[in-house]
Amino acid sequence: MVGAGMAGVQTAVALREQGFTGTVTLIGAEPHQPYDRPPLSKAVLLGKAEGSAFDVDFEALGIELQLGREVLGVRSDAHLLDTVDGPVPYDVLVLATGAEPIRLPGTEGVPGVHLLRTLDDAERLRPVLARQHDIVVVGAGWIGAEFATAAREAGCAVTVVEAADRPLAGALPADVAAPMTSWYEDAGAVLRTHARVAGIEPGSVVLDDGSRLPADAVVVGIGARPATSWLTGSGIDLGAHGEVVADDRLRTSAPDVYAVGDCASFPSGRYGERLLVHHWDNALQGPRTVAANIIGETPGIYDPVPYFWSEQFGRFVQYAGHHTSADTVLWRGDPSGPAWTVCWLRERRLVALLAVGRPRDLAQGRRLIEAGTELDPELLGDPAKPLKAAVA
Repeated sequence: MVGAGMAGVQTAVALREQGFTGTVTLIGAEPHQPYDRPPLSKAVLLGKAEGSAFDVDFEALGIELQLGREVLGVRSDAHLLDTVDGPVPYDVLVLATGAEPIRLPGTEGVPGVHLLRTLDDAERLRPVLARQHDIVVVGAGWIGAEFATAAREAGCAVTVVEAADRPLAGALPADVAAPMTSWYEDAGAVLRTHARVAGIEPGSVVLDDGSRLPADAVVVGIGARPATSWLTGSGIDLGAHGEVVADDRLRTSAPDVYAVGDCASFPSGRYGERLLVHHWDNALQGPRTVAANIIGETPGIYDPVPYFWSEQFGRFVQYAGHHTSADTVLWRGDPSGPAWTVCWLRERRLVALLAVGRPRDLAQGRRLIEAGTELDPELLGDPAKPLKAAVA
């Protein structure tokens, strides 16, 4: 396994759980013991936890860790992985290198500009929050909102600048994201939409309209891309977003090479299109399919209902499914209130839902998506009734 994050670790564990007895080696670029990422924008960032290492006894499972080892390329015809410390032969290779944050052009190496993806990133940002600095967050996506939430909790003055007209513009339709705009003001943060960064100077961020925002620190959260540049020239097919193109068993175009997690896309029979899912649950679920197909005793198809969650501004936000093919949108509850749900349907069947403060809706809705059950839209839109009561 190349990549010691959730996808790589879970693949190694799943192989052992499913009875694989061969050598299992986990190679990671970072020197740290493999760790979970969601706590980085919460407990670790706020100093409530020192780290988030996985509770896995690698030695007892017979999993060899090679940490702090950078990979350089793959020679699939020779079954060799090239690293800074020399080539590593393999019988089966699993690509689990995840995604890397997109940098704001012109800011690399600029003092006071931060990303939030790794444990080292969180540790560098922790004293920034402790000193209650003026902070500008670039990007009102999931990570921008979560960092702004933590920074406000720490007592920092926070301004979030977003080039689009709303938060989460790349993830949700305008009418669904619109109620989230007020969450920033309610939490004491300032949200500036239609705002692009023209430059960063000591102590301030300059926007394209000439205005300046005070900034002791700048945190960039404008998206992520698959960490696959090291595969250039390997012969392994990459997609339009730089991701590894995998099939429905998470096999790549190269023999004996699989790809899983944030670095790979897969064809979804459920949604009729190829999906690239940059979320924790995908890195948790995919490894079981990879392990089953490596062992070959119970080969499996990977076609999950995508799921993710976010904790922001005192709200628990959950999403399941994929909404782009929907022909009907139904709301459950008042979006100006603390709890509401949006349901997307196609031919009276649920294909996706967003639940804010309604975890029961999410749990029931996820099962309804998986089952493909026909629903009664009138009952579905009644927030007083459980989702499962809408089964036609």
